[in-house]
Amino acid sequence: MADLDVESPCNGTCALDARTNLCIGCGRSLGEIAEWGAATPERQRQILRASAKRKAARGPRAPVTGASVTF
Repeated sequence: MADLDVESPCNGTCALDARTNLCIGCGRSLGEIAEWGAATPERQRQILRASAKRKAARGPRAPVTGASVTF
């Protein structure tokens, strides 16, 4: 795949799940979120693949009431 801009997975639902410490909206960790802007396109694609697997594994999103941190 060419080194084209990779669209951020952020969907505006920015809150951490208290159990997993992952964003309930995009499935990324805080480290991955912080890293995103400086990451290479290949690294961004790695993050996208990992977050997609996490979101698929958790199933339908739980209500936001379990969030520990909103950012």
